[in-house]
Amino acid sequence: MRTTVQLAIVACVVGLGGSASAQQPPPPQFPNMTFFITSKGGPDGANLGGLEGADKLCQDLATTAGAGAKTWRAYLSQQAIGGKPAVNARDRIGKGPWVNAVGMQIAANVDDLHNPERNNITVESGLTELARKIPSRPMVVNYHDIMTGSLANGTAPPPDKDLTCGNWTKNGEGSAMLGHFDRMGTGGESSSWNASHPSAGCSPPALLRTGGNGLLYCFAAN
Repeated sequence: MRTTVQLAIVACVVGLGGSASAQQPPPPQFPNMTFFITSKGGPDGANLGGLEGADKLCQDLATTAGAGAKTWRAYLSQQAIGGKPAVNARDRIGKGPWVNAVGMQIAANVDDLHNPERNNITVESGLTELARKIPSRPMVVNYHDIMTGSLANGTAPPPDKDLTCGNWTKNGEGSAMLGHFDRMGTGGESSSWNASHPSAGCSPPALLRTGGNGLLYCFAAN
């Protein structure tokens, strides 16, 4: 049986814990946001549970930022492999315009988004759902590779080579096409926001080794 002193100590500890919890500030809210880069990847590398799982990740993160009333889609393509039809990333994300958490316009429409001289995905505008910057070049930790599984025009790659990590179901062998959100200039593949190079693999270590962390672009489709 606990003594009066013991009960008082327990009550004090519980009270302190409750006080600390009550002081935890809520995350900032950005209800007008229609574009962000995920602050984290999925728990299993490029295995996102297909397009549906990737969309859920975008939706959940948007909800934490106060923008969950919109329908969110991951900017990912699906290849015509494994009995599934090809799906183009550009056809999944709505018509635009899109703005980031602080109101900077990313693109006016789908054509602008896929025009390297007109879209505004940069190290300054490529913010997370909570308006935070992603580690980029030349930082020691660099997460500038964003998974897209897409060609530069936003369409799905042909089925002869896996560039979507098995349509976002693999966490080992395979590869995913990546883009650089911190692109420099507008010439060459290395400056592409959505089609710079394939990943070294589909596992979390392989994505990290390539220069990323399994992050995604998310767009509000309505």
